[in-house]
This record gives sequence, structure tokens and C-alpha cells, in this order.
Amino acid sequence: MSHGSGGRAMAQLIDELFYRYLGNPLLEQGNDQALFQPPPGRLVTSTDGHVISPLFFPGGDIGSLAVHGTVNDVVMSGARPLYLTASFILEEGLPLADLDRIVASMGAAARAAGVQVVAGDTKVVERGKGDGCFIATTGIGVLPDGIEIAGERARPGDAILVSGSIGDHGVAILSKRENLGFETEIASDSQALNDLVAAMIDAVPGIHCLRDPTRGGLATTLNELALQSQVGMLIREPAIPVRAEVNGACELLGLDPLYVANEGKLIAICPGDQAENLLAAMRAHPKGQDAAIIGEVVEDPHHFVQMETTFGGSRIVDWLAGEQLPRIC
Repeated sequence: MSHGSGGRAMAQLIDELFYRYLGNPLLEQGNDQALFQPPPGRLVTSTDGHVISPLFFPGGDIGSLAVHGTVNDVVMSGARPLYLTASFILEEGLPLADLDRIVASMGAAARAAGVQVVAGDTKVVERGKGDGCFIATTGIGVLPDGIEIAGERARPGDAILVSGSIGDHGVAILSKRENLGFETEIASDSQALNDLVAAMIDAVPGIHCLRDPTRGGLATTLNELALQSQVGMLIREPAIPVRAEVNGACELLGLDPLYVANEGKLIAICPGDQAENLLAAMRAHPKGQDAAIIGEVVEDPHHFVQMETTFGGSRIVDWLAGEQLPRIC
């Protein structure tokens, strides 16, 4: 508890751990705020709370996830992410070795994404009143003039693309939490997508919508976009990329991969006549090499998402009702 008391132990923790992995000139100003001059353009901000269990999982941990999740939320506007703030809520008894590993991972993820953690806070709660570690992050980015990407901009005739296979993150978390042994380890897709999005915008500046399908997965995210844009969506099941091992795990566990969370994939909606150009740009990037065109935007006063199934039928892909997987973002 002394590490959250504001005294010498807390100062030592900040100096020897947080500054060591997250240090940069703005953070090292040492004030209760970071003072910086934003570059030209419109500012974009997003905030997120990360409450994942377990803290460490195949393909990542809560530290890298906190960076990736917030960076990607900023990037889905087309903005370039610049800065993060981070608030750590630690449970009494969390091993310092685990915290060291989390913060080191967070620092590495921030450097890889080209962002700086410029302000932060640390609190410690009593044993049993937390879950090891919670991290809340806020991201700030800058959006150049001329880029207009938003959830209400989808139009009938637009194409719907995904950047790769879906469901990897949620299945990786569940398999680790429940000690499920599969022949092939399923790893989370957690990654920052700013470099992929930059390449996409360079190829097709007229992208209408970008969204990362995290909680609720592809299905819920498409429903959000359909409602926001007041349109319908038609997707084709055979075109949706799902890894065989993820599909098998979902069948075993009674899950639908359309509703399983992702942390390193995106949905893009663009004019139909530009879809092939966008697809080529995505597939040319390492983070989009499995990208696919999965459907199109249609007129629908009910704003339904419909899917043509592998067997030739069709069904409504509705909003996620309830919780398919707990605590995965």
C-alpha cells in the first residue's frame, strides 16, 4: 500500500520503474501535467479502460494492450497518434516483477507505435478490491485537413473490408484463462494499426469509415456502423477470414467468431469503385496481408446487418445480447 501513498516508496516506484520504461522529455517534466505544442491539424482524443484477465496472454499482456487499444481508437479517425496518458490502478500484493513486465511491455509498444506516454498516475487499492492491475489510457492525435472518416459516412454501394482474420484475441484470452489445450497455440492479434491506416489513406484518401471490432466483434461493430450511418449491411460468410484453429475452438466452445473480440484488426468502408485499390494496399502491408472484401453497404430502413451463409441461405446478424466472453478488453 505504501507504493500508492504518495510518499518515498511511490516516488521510488515512479523513478525506478515508470521512468525507466516510459521516460521521455515530456514525461520527465515532472509536473502534474504535460506541456507541449501540438502540430498543425485537428486534434483527436480517445480514452479507454483496460481490465483484462489474465494479465498475460499469448501474443501480449495488459501493458501492450493498453497502448494498442487506445492508439487504434485514435487512428480509426485517420489521425496520427502522438501522445498517451496512463493511469495505473494496482492491487495490493501484485508482484513487482509482474508490474515491471507490464510497464516494460507498455513502453516497447509505445515506441513501436511512435507515441509517447506524457503523463500518468498510480493508485494502489487494498487486496481483494482490484484484479491485479487496471490501466486507463487517453490518447491524443492529430488529423490532417481533408481527411473525413467517421461512422456516419457509410453509403449504399460502399464496400466493406476487414484487415484480416477475426476472433483471434478473444479465443486466445479464453484458452489461457481456462487452461484449454489446443494442438496449435492461438495468439492474440493485439497490435497498433497506425502504419496500416496511413498506407490505406495514401492509397484511398476517400475512405468513409474505419472501426476496430473489439468488444462484440465484427457483428456488433457492423451493427453500430449501420445504425450510425442509417444504412443496411450485407456480408458474405465465405468471404470472412477466420483461422481454422479459431473456428474449431469456437465450435468446441459454442461461440460465434463474428462476436468474438479483436485487438489488431479493422473494418474499412469505402466507395465500391475504390475497393480493389484499397484491398491491394492493405494486402501489401504486413498487418493487412489477409485482408478481404466481405460485403457491401445497402439501403435498408431497418438498418439490419444480413449475412449470406456458406450454405446459400441468409440470416440477420443482430447485436450481441449479453456477454459472450467476460473481461477480454
